[in-house]
Amino acid sequence: MVLMMPLLSLAIWIPIVFGVVVLLLGRNGQDSLARQVALVGAIIGFLVTIPLMTGFDGSTAAMQFVEKHEWLPSLNSSYALGVDGISMWFVPLTAFITILVLLAGWEVINEKVPQYFAAFLILSGLMVGVFAVTDGMLFYVFFEATLIPMYIIVGVWGGPNRVYAAFKFFLYTLLGSLLTLVAITYLYLQSGTFDIATWHALPLSMTAQKLLFGAFFMAFAVKVPMWPVHTWLPDAHVEAPTGGSMVLAAIMLKLGAYGFLRFSLPIAPDASHALAPFVVTISLIAVAYIGLVALVQKDMKKLVAYSSIAHMGFVTLGFFMFDAKGMGYSVAMQGAILQMISHGFISAAMFFCIGVLYDRVHSREISAYGGVVNTMPKFAAFFMLFTMANAGLPATSGFVGEFLVILGATKFNFWVAAIAATTLIVGAAYSLWMFKRVVFGEVANHHVAELLDANKRELLILALLAAAVLAMGLYPMPFTNAMDVSVNHLLEHVATSKLK
Repeated sequence: MVLMMPLLSLAIWIPIVFGVVVLLLGRNGQDSLARQVALVGAIIGFLVTIPLMTGFDGSTAAMQFVEKHEWLPSLNSSYALGVDGISMWFVPLTAFITILVLLAGWEVINEKVPQYFAAFLILSGLMVGVFAVTDGMLFYVFFEATLIPMYIIVGVWGGPNRVYAAFKFFLYTLLGSLLTLVAITYLYLQSGTFDIATWHALPLSMTAQKLLFGAFFMAFAVKVPMWPVHTWLPDAHVEAPTGGSMVLAAIMLKLGAYGFLRFSLPIAPDASHALAPFVVTISLIAVAYIGLVALVQKDMKKLVAYSSIAHMGFVTLGFFMFDAKGMGYSVAMQGAILQMISHGFISAAMFFCIGVLYDRVHSREISAYGGVVNTMPKFAAFFMLFTMANAGLPATSGFVGEFLVILGATKFNFWVAAIAATTLIVGAAYSLWMFKRVVFGEVANHHVAELLDANKRELLILALLAAAVLAMGLYPMPFTNAMDVSVNHLLEHVATSKLK
């Protein structure tokens, strides 16, 4: 009975509908009621994703929980939804992070409260839509629509330079995506449909594949973001409110990486092989060089923002390593997808921890702290766990994905693996350096001396994220079992030439 319900539609539209309701409540200035309704909507939105996890069949690569209805019949475009082992986990991840984001802003946001909570609910539904749609036109609509609420979140509730950061974020991501519209239009003209599965089987010349790959690459590389189109991310993170940074790092960066799996690799496999050395190279630069950039940051948010770029470099690296026969490494791609999920938990936790400190001291500068453990021992314990996970400590989720990518890289090329492994060293260096300066030592100033430990709301958020990080680190098998068949199916597809 549960499987007959339109679970994906519910996961998309419940938060959006609740977001609209919360906006309407804002007309009457009912801030408290708006918070409560928003939280109820987020929780219901998460609950409907639980059957996706419990009812998912990991033995098939076919799309599951499929829904299809006429949308634009004249263009042969449908309201078509479905998830496989690659996309399934990102739906509950998005809904879960949304709950935490609303809780994070529960007491902190006091201006335009209904609009703030509504923006995150609507953004949540749109992001779920990106992961769930199987129609190219609908994908583009959801993919572009996510920019609007995020632009508003940064531009309205951000820091002093919020307008600049919001414009930079919007322009970078919008300009990159415009080429995707051209690519989607070309594929429609060649196939007569917007069905993504049909595009996967469409024979294309090498020239067409390279042009399509380049068009998709511009949109997805900016969104990940990959070096050198990454400069918008630190600015957006620094200016965004805590909830905005949590969603941006935990979910929005994954939209670009997911695009590589759903579009670039299966639609243009020959071009993917030809251009793989280029993608591997810039991924390694992101892993190694950006880690060094993070090492010299004085702002905690900027440091974690740069670390996100380095960690996402592992993701694109895992996607584009191919052996002599053109077959990708299953262990590397699984590791990359696990890294996407894990980074969702860890980055959200790191930005929330920084937000907890900022709410008390109103500074993100590392030099403004010192000896926090003396006044906030409970918070410091959680902060230590997430810092270690960010550095890839075994038994945390941060280790699993990176280890598998390095394992796959070792099969691909020893030196690629060696360079990739440097991020574990550099990552430990900048993570522990920041933690030591902020948390350990004597109480540095009167601001730290007056700090109060995390309250019940904050401890609840920290505990939920800690449980997720440890559960995935200690027992990743449910994640790997769900994606194994789908990953192998994708790799076999990419290994087959589509040249006509």
